[in-house]
Amino acid sequence: MKKIRYAVVGAGWISQIAFMPGVAQTGNSVMTAIVSGNRANAEKLAKFHNVEHIFAYEDYDKMLRQGIVDAVYIALPNSMHADYAIRAAQAGIHVMVEKPLAVTVAECEAMIAAADKAGVWLMTAYRLHNEPATLEILDLVRRGEIGEPRIFNSVFSFNMAGGNHRLKPEHWGGPLQDIGVYCLNAARHVFASEPEEAIAVTAAGEGDERFAEVEEMIATTLRFPQSRLAHFTASFGAEMSDMYRVVGTEGKIDVEPGFRFETPVRYRLTRGSKVVEKTFPHYDHFSGMTAYFSDCIIKGQRPESDGGDGLNDVRAMLAIE
Repeated sequence: MKKIRYAVVGAGWISQIAFMPGVAQTGNSVMTAIVSGNRANAEKLAKFHNVEHIFAYEDYDKMLRQGIVDAVYIALPNSMHADYAIRAAQAGIHVMVEKPLAVTVAECEAMIAAADKAGVWLMTAYRLHNEPATLEILDLVRRGEIGEPRIFNSVFSFNMAGGNHRLKPEHWGGPLQDIGVYCLNAARHVFASEPEEAIAVTAAGEGDERFAEVEEMIATTLRFPQSRLAHFTASFGAEMSDMYRVVGTEGKIDVEPGFRFETPVRYRLTRGSKVVEKTFPHYDHFSGMTAYFSDCIIKGQRPESDGGDGLNDVRAMLAIE
């Protein structure tokens, strides 16, 4: 079987704990390069995962031209996504970018244009789009199991450690961009439409040094077409919560856990007196996502969670801000 060769660009926490272990489980993907600013750590990772090539960030373009990778997985701070994605696309390399896709609409559009011009695929790394429980929940909504969906409600929170780049405004950090985007993306796909109006409030986390530069939490209400409403709260300063609820005209679906990759998804469907509960086996989100993208590359098939999906989330997040 043909295997798509990946370079991991940014060997931080999410790459180490999730993407790199997942690649080995795909069957159609392999890591051939690591691009990192920490040579010593990259060497340890390369040895552990049997990755042949290591490059510093300043050698990124050299790596792209060597014919050793077919795709890049970009897990850099948000402010760096566009630059590294566009350079890869211009070199004829397929691109998977962690969310959010970029920090402005203009950057997103430039990334999409570069990929289209080069004839390569650009995918936003929405791992839940390939997660079986999430797909089943969306199918239940599509089939009308709760009638017409009217309300989406979600809370996603955890206590962020200090010093993380996700707490830096220069990288467009904050709870909305890091975890609120999951709630937003879920609402958009549940309603199968784009929000038309946004209202939001923030809490500063006064007295907590972690939140000297970004807000501790944000609460958002979005109006969707057909007078449907979505509300979510995302927080970096509260106990772990990971849930969403979809309320329709004839029933509701409660999902908890719903977003994190470390835990299996569980849902409860309530329709009148009928209640159905289901817990799914734990699924490797990153393996499934990577296998899907590699399959798209092999088959020449545009990925579902493409640059346009990432652009729509960025556009909504900017409206929320």
